Parts: sequence; C-alpha cells; structure tokens
Amino acid sequence: MKPWYEELFENYGEQYDKEVFTQGTEGECNFIEKELNFEMNFEILKNVTKSLKSPAKFIFTTLNGLFPLFHSIDDFHEATANEEGAHYKSRGFDFMTMRDYNVTTFTDDDGNEHKIECNERYYMPSEIIWLLKSLGYKKIDIFGAKLGAFSREDRLTTEDYEMLVVAEK
Repeated sequence: MKPWYEELFENYGEQYDKEVFTQGTEGECNFIEKELNFEMNFEILKNVTKSLKSPAKFIFTTLNGLFPLFHSIDDFHEATANEEGAHYKSRGFDFMTMRDYNVTTFTDDDGNEHKIECNERYYMPSEIIWLLKSLGYKKIDIFGAKLGAFSREDRLTTEDYEMLVVAEK
C-alpha cells in the first residue's frame, strides 16, 4: 500500500493547483509536514542543506504547532474550504506527536473521487530552530505565513496555520 501522500499526489496536480492554499504562490511545495516521521524530515532538511552553497538562504513553510493548541483544525478547514477543493475531517490531534489524523476527500484530475486517511505533522517554532541550528544554520527567523502574502513583517502567532521559516547558512 502506498503512503497517503503518494496516493494523494498520484493524479492530483491540476486540481491541487486550484486549492485555496496554493493561490497567490509561485509553486506550493509542502514536504516537511507530509512525511511520516521526524527522522525522515531531518534527512530532508539535511539533504536540502547539503545542496545549498554557502552563503545561502533556505526559505520554506510548515504547519504551525501553536495553531492546534488554540484552535480546532476542523473549524479552520471548514472556514477555508471551497466547493471544488479537497475536504478534510480530523479524526483527532495527538499532542504527543503533534500530528493531526484526518480523512481527506478530493477529486483527482480525471474527476474520480478519493477518500484517504492522512496524518500531518505540525512543528513548534523551537523544534524548527533546533533542527536548523543542528545543521549549521546561523540565522533563523520564523514569521507568520499569510497565504499569497508572505512578509517578514508578520510576527508568528497562534492565529497562523503555517509558519514561514527563513534560515541562513
């Protein structure tokens, strides 16, 4: 059986680009919260770091672990859903692993409906800082990520579903 994130993107590229959270972005690149475990995520960060020349900036977004401490993930998905896009129904948030377990329903590029069980990892800002410092990044800034309007002026808060990370090595 394929991991859920491979099944999701097998035939979903065109529809994915129409999702509300990809609007206003040059190219959505969700990798860190989609992998299955912490070790895999660290390997991804390590490989990205190796591929960068020094000096370099590494800029990415990831799910903000502060958000589910103060908000319902289901309420957030209901408020941001559109008729044509994917729909998410949380089966519970595990505060020990910082994972949301959910059922995602979506229509692929051929018009076929799918329902898959997913889990997404949320990160605390301190975890991201620790991971990046352990890889040799010297300056790490974390901001609130406003879809399509990323800015270093946006201080990260519990209201931000995602965080914008800017790290320099």
